[in-house]
Amino acid sequence: MSEATKSTGQGRETHTFAGVRVVRKVSTNMDDVVAKLRARVGRLTLAAVIDMARKARSVADFESEARKFIPESGFVIFDEIDHGAWLQRYGLGLKNLRWLFGNPLIAVTMIRHDPTAGLFVPIELLFNESPDGGCAVTYVVPSSLIAIDDNPPLLAAARRLDDKLEALMVSALG
Repeated sequence: MSEATKSTGQGRETHTFAGVRVVRKVSTNMDDVVAKLRARVGRLTLAAVIDMARKARSVADFESEARKFIPESGFVIFDEIDHGAWLQRYGLGLKNLRWLFGNPLIAVTMIRHDPTAGLFVPIELLFNESPDGGCAVTYVVPSSLIAIDDNPPLLAAARRLDDKLEALMVSALG
C-alpha cells in the first residue's frame, strides 16, 4: 500500500489524492457560453446508452450505433442539473448549471484499466453566472481524479480525455 492508501480495517481502505480544479472565467453571459458549448456536443441519455449496449450484437455494433450520437468534439451531454432553478428559493439569484457529459467509447478506455475510473466518468462541468454578467466554467481535470495510482495505461487514457476536454473548452471559449 502506498503512503496515500491506508487500511482502516474491516475491508475499508482510504486513498488520498489531489484533484485539479480548473475555472475558466469569461465576460460572456452564461446563456451564450452554454449555447456555445451545447452547439459542440451531442445529447444522449445514459438509459439510451445502456439500451444500445443491450441491443447490440457485438462491440462493433454498439460502437457504430453510439458514434451516430457523438459529434466531432467527442462529447455528449447525458444529463443537466439546473441548480439555479431550486437555489432561487434561497434567494440566490444567480444561474448555476451542472452537466454530466462524456463518451462511453472514451470511458471504456479507462475503465478497462481500473474499474474505479467509473466513479469519475462521465465527467462534470459547472456553469456559474457571475455577478458582473459574465460566466465561470468549472471542471476537474479528469486524470487528476482517475489516475491516482501507478497505472501507465490508465494515465495515458485519462490524459487523452484531458486533452479532448481542453480542446472543447478552447474551441468554445478561446
